[in-house]
Amino acid sequence: MRKAAAKSQVETGCACLARDVLDRIGDRWSVICIFHLGEHEVLRFTELRRLVSGISQRMLTVTLRDLERDGFVARKVKPVIPPHVEYRLTPLGRALMENVNALCDWANAHQEAVRRARETYDARALHEV
Repeated sequence: MRKAAAKSQVETGCACLARDVLDRIGDRWSVICIFHLGEHEVLRFTELRRLVSGISQRMLTVTLRDLERDGFVARKVKPVIPPHVEYRLTPLGRALMENVNALCDWANAHQEAVRRARETYDARALHEV
C-alpha cells in the first residue's frame, strides 16, 4: 500500500511540474511570441508587438516577463534615449522552438479537418437547442 501511495505522489509531483510549464507555454500568447522570436534573431518590443496581431502592450509585457522568468526569453536594455529593449530566445527557448515548429506544422496540416469538425459540432449543437 505504501509503494502505491509513494508512486502516486511521485506521479502527481511530475504531473504538477509539467503542468506548470505547460500552463506557461500553453497560454494564448506565449507560443506566438516564441514562434516570432524563433523566426528572428532579435526583436525589439515594438517589432514583436507588430508581429503578434491583437495583443495589447500590457499583455505583451506580461507575456515576455513570464517567458523571461521561466528562462525561455532573454531581455536586453540598450542604454540609449529612449531605451531600446531587445528580446531573443535563450537556448531553452530555442529547444522549445523545435516543438513549436512541429505544432505549427501539425496545425497547418490539419486546419481543414479542425474546421470541418467545428462545423459538424456547431450544426449538431444548433439542432439540440
